[in-house]
Amino acid sequence: MKKGLTKICHRFFTNLSNPTRLATLEQLIDKPMSVNELATALGQEQSMISHNLKPLLECNLITIQRQGKKHIYTANHETLSPIFESILNHAQKFCPKGGKCLREEKP
Repeated sequence: MKKGLTKICHRFFTNLSNPTRLATLEQLIDKPMSVNELATALGQEQSMISHNLKPLLECNLITIQRQGKKHIYTANHETLSPIFESILNHAQKFCPKGGKCLREEKP
């Protein structure tokens, strides 16, 4: 890895570490969706979803297209699919408990 990527990696992985953003990306990997569709699928307020879409757009992890009055969001499959596949592969291959060894938030 090239030196000097710390700031880029930090911002990139900060976006992925936010639970709402990650859940949004998981939905958008399956199919393009509007804000209302995402809010319904995630059981969140539309304003919360909208707030979390902005950083994903800024990092080009998602794109937006207008369809009439709707804005449709699509995942950047070129970037996200290999990352998600690598994470699943790592969890299955190297985590002795299938990823359960990763720290979980305490209630």
